[in-house]
Amino acid sequence: MKAGRNAAPALAAQPDAGMMGVQDLSVVYRTRRGTIEALRDVNASIGSGEFVTILGPSGCGKSTLLKVAAGLLTPSSGSVSVAGRRVEGPSQDIGVAFQKPTLLPWKTVLGNVLLPAHTLGWDLRKAESRALELLDLVGLRDFADNYPTELSGGMQQRAGLARMLLRDPKLLLMDEPFAALDAMTREALTLELQRIWMRDKKSVLFITHSIPEAVFLSDRVLVMSARPGRIVENFAVDLPRPRSLDTMSEPAFTAACRHLRQHFVG
Repeated sequence: MKAGRNAAPALAAQPDAGMMGVQDLSVVYRTRRGTIEALRDVNASIGSGEFVTILGPSGCGKSTLLKVAAGLLTPSSGSVSVAGRRVEGPSQDIGVAFQKPTLLPWKTVLGNVLLPAHTLGWDLRKAESRALELLDLVGLRDFADNYPTELSGGMQQRAGLARMLLRDPKLLLMDEPFAALDAMTREALTLELQRIWMRDKKSVLFITHSIPEAVFLSDRVLVMSARPGRIVENFAVDLPRPRSLDTMSEPAFTAACRHLRQHFVG
């Protein structure tokens, strides 16, 4: 029987492993030129309210791991669980943000944030109230009636973040959401993301190529090897919060960056 619009999330029961657990995960792509082993025997976990970043070289399987966690890709072996249930498809418990916010140009900012409510058949009056609260949270309340083309790149990402939060997901998966932005906007949104995370304490899995960004945002940094991707270090970031831009000049911050950079030198 086909699932209805308000069907339960596509998750199957399995033992609890914190907010997110990755067990012996491997992914092999089959192409016309043979097979590509993207991930091999990856094991990891994210606790409730924890901010964890995956750091690794290009092509190491970071985005592949995120797609499996989001229910967008079936693993070759192993599994991912969220809130104690095995991921078998997209779920309302999981919010996803990619490099581009993919806003619909013919809808206003508010209309874009409300898209999940339309898809899920929610009461639109209640959903609009929450959407406006979220636009307040990301500093876009005054732009609710603007269209995406009238916003800067950073403002579009804020709108995408508000849309992701509308469903109140338990886990946020973020695949280099600030990579395409200029340095100053990227710094501003990094501070903004920290503020939102400290307020709501969502569990976050964040992907980046930037070592300073990883250290600044994270409770832990998972370092991945070159393909086939494996976790080669689980690094705890021992820096007090809230962190400011001045944190980046502190000895403990630079020491953490120096330590992580050793994985990628040479």
